Amino acid sequence: MSGIAGIANPERKELVAQMLKKMNHRGQAWSEVLGNNKAVLGINGFSNQKKAQSNFRKNGLAKDGCVPGRFAQAQITENGFVLKRDPLGAAPLYYGWTPKKELCFASEVKALILATRDIHELPPGTILEGGKEKPYFTLEAQQISTTDPAMIATSLRHKLEESVERSIGDGNVGSWLSGGLDSSIMAALAIKRVPKLHTFAAGLPGAPDLKFARQMASYIKSEHHEVIVSLDEILSVLPDVIYSLESFDALLVRSSILNFLVARQAARFTPAVFSGEGGDELFAGYEYLKSLPPQSLSAELVDILKRLHNTALQRVDRCASANGTLPHVGFLDPEVVKYALGIPADYKLHDGIEKWILRESVTDLLPQAILHRTKAKFWEGGGVENVLAEYAEKHISDADFAKERHITGNWRLNTKEEVYYFRLFKQFFGESKDLGWMGRTKGSPVS
Repeated sequence: MSGIAGIANPERKELVAQMLKKMNHRGQAWSEVLGNNKAVLGINGFSNQKKAQSNFRKNGLAKDGCVPGRFAQAQITENGFVLKRDPLGAAPLYYGWTPKKELCFASEVKALILATRDIHELPPGTILEGGKEKPYFTLEAQQISTTDPAMIATSLRHKLEESVERSIGDGNVGSWLSGGLDSSIMAALAIKRVPKLHTFAAGLPGAPDLKFARQMASYIKSEHHEVIVSLDEILSVLPDVIYSLESFDALLVRSSILNFLVARQAARFTPAVFSGEGGDELFAGYEYLKSLPPQSLSAELVDILKRLHNTALQRVDRCASANGTLPHVGFLDPEVVKYALGIPADYKLHDGIEKWILRESVTDLLPQAILHRTKAKFWEGGGVENVLAEYAEKHISDADFAKERHITGNWRLNTKEEVYYFRLFKQFFGESKDLGWMGRTKGSPVS
């Protein structure tokens, strides 16, 4: 995890340095800027990123990437820059043009707005060269060689184990733990490979996630930590969440609050954490998928995977990086994704059971209550479900909602809750003519 930034103007070293300061949470150990007669390029890094520092000095390559398959990079050339982003968009990257038509870019919007208001998200699996986007990767389902569910489950388990193994590093790693299936799998696989695993859960008093996370932590004997929060604490941290997240999307903000708080707690104990993100998208974990025609399921899973870059993966990246931790998203390791997309759809949603083949692959890893726990949305499991919506309903009048819901371009704020978030968003990012760079969660609530 690093912060990268640049401008195609050799005289803007100070501005690039300022952009890097806006992202000092993405690499607090060192910061460097270099340039040629065409452009200036900068990078922040952590003490364990010596290779990234060396590549930057030798090759003019600035790369946010220390996890398999997750990267955003920029390389300075004789003609300016070449930008590239990983196939799923796990690492963020934005670009635009200054008022003088100079290409500029940064890992986060809060840095890029120092140079321009013309902001575009570089799509996943895309190269930007000569000012033009060129896709180099297409996410597609590929059929695997067997249809035997037992063999598939065994192979899937092996892929997940390898994914975790690749991310362990020196063993100083923890795991976010909601007590759901996906985060529990990551924690159970990780604890076999580290001297001591710290696990972290967050929620309001009595939240289901807290109960299930305790159960899972006790089962695997991790060093477990809880963050139990109140509405006042949620409201106090909300500005930091929106600033870090760079979004006012209601469901994304709602799910990010506890993620942010648990990331802050985790940072006190470990520099890196495992996240269970991606399991629902790969293995049909969402309730609405059960209503789809079976022949449509594979295409829908590919579609929601393609949406992750500026929704759920943005949440994971920003909540972790804002607190100086590195997130490992084991399910979205390239080898796991490639294999999982090839698994027949009826093994993912089987006899009405979501993620059936995934459950089959880990029957020996988890207690029964966790193995068979049904999907709960992040904010539901943590008890946040309607707390902020009810708060916004009390504090924003119908007249103010009608007046404020229509914003730039064709955008419309869907609920009073989203109006409340947008008020905070504007304080940090001002008014923008185009918000096309910001993701919206599929199925967001509408008033």
